[in-house]
Amino acid sequence: MDHLNGIVLTLIVLTPLGGALVLALLPDRGRIQQWVALAVTLVTFLLTLHLPAHFNGAQGTSGFAFEQDRPWIPAPLIRYHLGVDALSMWLIVLSGLLAPLGVLASWNAISSRRKLFYTLFLLQQVAMLGVFASLDLFLYYAFWEVALVPMTILIATFGRTEQRRRAAVKYFLYAFIPSALLLVGILWLYTATSTFQLPQLQMLAAAHAIGGSSHAMWLASLAFLIAFAVKVPIFPLHGWLSDAISEAPTAAVMVLAGKLGLYSILRFSFGIFPAESRHVAPLFIILGAIGIVYGACTALVQDDLKRMAAYSTLGHLSFCTLGIFSFTLAGLDGGMYQILNHGISGGALFLLMGFLYERYGTYDMRNLGGLAGRLPWMVTLFVITALSNVGLPILNSFVGEFLVLSGTAQTALSAHPMLWTVLATSGVIFSAGYLLTMIQRVFYAHLGPASLQRTALDLSAREHVALWPLAVLFVIMGVCSPYFTRSLDILSRHYTGVSVQSTADPSIARSGVELLQANQLLLPAAQIHDKGDRR
Repeated sequence: MDHLNGIVLTLIVLTPLGGALVLALLPDRGRIQQWVALAVTLVTFLLTLHLPAHFNGAQGTSGFAFEQDRPWIPAPLIRYHLGVDALSMWLIVLSGLLAPLGVLASWNAISSRRKLFYTLFLLQQVAMLGVFASLDLFLYYAFWEVALVPMTILIATFGRTEQRRRAAVKYFLYAFIPSALLLVGILWLYTATSTFQLPQLQMLAAAHAIGGSSHAMWLASLAFLIAFAVKVPIFPLHGWLSDAISEAPTAAVMVLAGKLGLYSILRFSFGIFPAESRHVAPLFIILGAIGIVYGACTALVQDDLKRMAAYSTLGHLSFCTLGIFSFTLAGLDGGMYQILNHGISGGALFLLMGFLYERYGTYDMRNLGGLAGRLPWMVTLFVITALSNVGLPILNSFVGEFLVLSGTAQTALSAHPMLWTVLATSGVIFSAGYLLTMIQRVFYAHLGPASLQRTALDLSAREHVALWPLAVLFVIMGVCSPYFTRSLDILSRHYTGVSVQSTADPSIARSGVELLQANQLLLPAAQIHDKGDRR
């Protein structure tokens, strides 16, 4: 078991890479490409389950688990260094889960050039898993850039309209140009510290031992933050989002937005530039609150299901932004938990929209309507998924949104925390408005042209297999949220503690557990739970 712990991350990253090479050699006929892609993604998902099963006993000396650290390039000093903490572990598991569901979603939707599609899809998985596992900045940047290429080709080749190439170019330029700034920031860090290793950079940052002037530190932190903010995207850097999501195939769009950018902000901006991140937090609290309302209001006036889902994505990712930049325990816990929730709930919503498009050939709600009687299972899962995205109590998103709003109300980094909390809360109401309106227009309004012209069957066995695991997770993550947030809370306390020490600010963020005093060390989770009167 110890040997497997030492190589499991490499196996997780290399399995889809090996699958992509196999697919490239296989003939493109029949359904051989689908079956091989499904088998590879299922094996990868099973390997990711090893991480939460053995996470507690695999903690390394650097604070990361399942570490694998090998020399790679001697000059400059680059190492093959992989490892995970609680957040990256759950994101790897989430990516592993969504991959086979993406293959099932594409089973009939991709009818030509299947070899190209599934090869690119598996390469995209390699890049995402590598980003979450890398602890060497140069290795991380390599995976970060690789993730851009297959997604761009998928949008340009398999988009649904003639605007697909335009959407692909816009997505590429939006992501590539800030990534060039990121590379400059990484190279500056190396010249100042002589290392690309994240654990060492975090220790140097905590000790204020990174060389260079304060202006250089600010510029480097902005280079990191801008690249990550565009990738999220954070309002108003979302210009690529609606076009890319509208054109991308369902399997690709499930992994397109949010996870890479938000994870990178938490891992690198907060880890390497804690003081600078805390200073820009008031601005990002404002942008997060505005993004929630803007995304919800814009989604409310859309007729196209994909564009509505794109702006819904902006609103939900803005919730994550608001939570993590509050620098409170509740806000950070909620923001990180919402990253996982959006991957589950947003993925289910895109799956359902893709299955609906296969039947009626349109995302235009004006052409649909009256489908509830014909597709009872589909409307049932649409309603459950919509309620999950809204944040209905007992379902997954409620926990994350409640923690985010609680943390925002308690933050000491904004002059008007209640104003932004109220604004964000109104976004929850608007999200219920556009999602329930969508249900009414698609399934209960008068029959539209597409509904009249086509007769479609309800969900198939393949589609049930793809959807019901996510629906079950809605309930599990809503009812058993402490199982996930307990591990995330360790990371939240680390970021909050670093922020306090690095800024020496007498105003300290508060959590839902207790009101912390200035520069006070955060209590371990076990002590907090033992002191029930502090809850």
